[in-house]
Amino acid sequence: MSSGSESGPQLCNCLALRQAARQATQLYDRHLAPAGLRTTQFSVLVNLRRLGPMTINRLAQEMAIDRTTLGRNILPLERDGLIAISQGTTDKRRKELALTQEGTARLRRAAKFWSNAQADFEAQFGVKRAAALRAELREVAVIGVRQ
Repeated sequence: MSSGSESGPQLCNCLALRQAARQATQLYDRHLAPAGLRTTQFSVLVNLRRLGPMTINRLAQEMAIDRTTLGRNILPLERDGLIAISQGTTDKRRKELALTQEGTARLRRAAKFWSNAQADFEAQFGVKRAAALRAELREVAVIGVRQ
């Protein structure tokens, strides 16, 4: 709880972050729907394009999500031919993910929808406030890494 005399859900940092994350995710999901992607799937494709092929564990670490959640998100991407899953190049026991040509094309189409989601969020929240919020949230993420 809090160190002061007040307590309750309105003071819970975790609850506030989770509620905000759910609302933002829903906004981005609505915008990305015409591309046939959800927010996390879009992020998977972006990270594979940006960093190249990598293991599932490394991608989960890059995205700061657990491996199980990532696993649920990559299955439809593989099914739709947007990513390829193969044996690792250095360790055959590990699975490596790579963006396919179809994945690159879908990502290109989805980018305009993502841009629209970004603009929608910033129109509602304010461009300067959104930039400040991103900076603050990056700091929150760094705190989690230090644990």
